Amino acid sequence: MRRADRLFQIVQLIRGRRLTTAAFLAGRLEVSERTVYRDIADLQHQGVPIEGEAGLGYRLGSGFELPPLMFSQDEARALVAAARLAQSWVDPALGADIDAALGKILSVLPAAARAAAESLALYAPTIAMDEATRGHLGLLREALQTRRKLWLDYRDERGAPSERTVRPLGCFYWGKVWTLAAWCELREDFRTFRMDRIHDARMLDARFRDEAGRTLADLRRRIEANCPEGFGPAGPRVGAAEGLRAQP
Repeated sequence: MRRADRLFQIVQLIRGRRLTTAAFLAGRLEVSERTVYRDIADLQHQGVPIEGEAGLGYRLGSGFELPPLMFSQDEARALVAAARLAQSWVDPALGADIDAALGKILSVLPAAARAAAESLALYAPTIAMDEATRGHLGLLREALQTRRKLWLDYRDERGAPSERTVRPLGCFYWGKVWTLAAWCELREDFRTFRMDRIHDARMLDARFRDEAGRTLADLRRRIEANCPEGFGPAGPRVGAAEGLRAQP
């Protein structure tokens, strides 16, 4: 990668995240952290408002914008592939939003890039997700976004029922099942619930705020301490499944 391209990519990566470490940038760009530090210093010297420091992380200051970018044919294909896969594993409302967003992206692409993207022969049948999960996912996603507690009528692996009030923290897809990671008020601890075992769910009026020891970040730290694979940028890696298994 040319240095000019690398500098541009650094700005793109930093502006897409709240806080970006040099280690993350070095891994994505396949360079040393020393190179990243030098490049960021050069960008700051050129007037790019990158805030932060080595060892803590970086973010882009307000008021700095890059001009809109056009996708390459490969990037357009990647977007179509990701959208088609995602539509098979999310709730209908989010699937419709994905379809609408993809349509807007395709409409502004050059003719060649649009034709290449639309001709991609990669599909994901929508029969993959059971209807119970598909129905619950939209409700759980709304509760996560509005930070409202949930009441669950849950069945464990033996079919034994229980009722829980939980603070939803995140939804995770494991290749076969979706799970809800939450703070369980009954157990006063983190618990994970398989969505296909949720018999009924209701969103409550009660809202919740982050409290020390009860957040998704706290759950991440617990899993990372007990599982070498830990969490990746998009959530728990495969080896962390044991740490997020459904518990009574």
